[in-house]
Amino acid sequence: MPLPKDILIKRIKNELKECKRQLRHHFVVSDPDFKKLPLEINVTLVDTPGPVWQDGKVIHKYTHKLRIIITEDYLYQTPIVRWKSKIFHPNIMPPEDGGYVCTKLLDGWNFKSNLLAFIKGLEVLLSSPNPESPFETDACTRAAEYFNKNPYEVPKRVRKRPKIIE
Repeated sequence: MPLPKDILIKRIKNELKECKRQLRHHFVVSDPDFKKLPLEINVTLVDTPGPVWQDGKVIHKYTHKLRIIITEDYLYQTPIVRWKSKIFHPNIMPPEDGGYVCTKLLDGWNFKSNLLAFIKGLEVLLSSPNPESPFETDACTRAAEYFNKNPYEVPKRVRKRPKIIE
């Protein structure tokens, strides 16, 4: 039994407010007036390291895009997640393979779950590939094979300071 629409909308708004307050990521809602469900939330994760295959090697990318779809059955049904940016990960399909995200966060989803904890979980998953449990796509299997031989290490990102001209 879904929540009444007005209560559901209020909860989604509060969860998004909390995300914006606690995270530095960018959120764009498909219907900013929250009049129509399903609702699409385009998220840009910033300053979040994750592996990308480029020029025959793994590089660290710090900006990633995904879409979260919230249906009228939200809270009783998990959000639908689709990865939208380039990725080399055993547990996240690249967009051309569907962009599915394999996460225990969705398996354990319940009425007390929320978007903030979910997005924080995605941050952890992104920087901690699990090659023992890949999706069975060519890209994810290749990533699993690679990370079994070369464990992913989250880089320590050094921010460049602007030059001071005197």
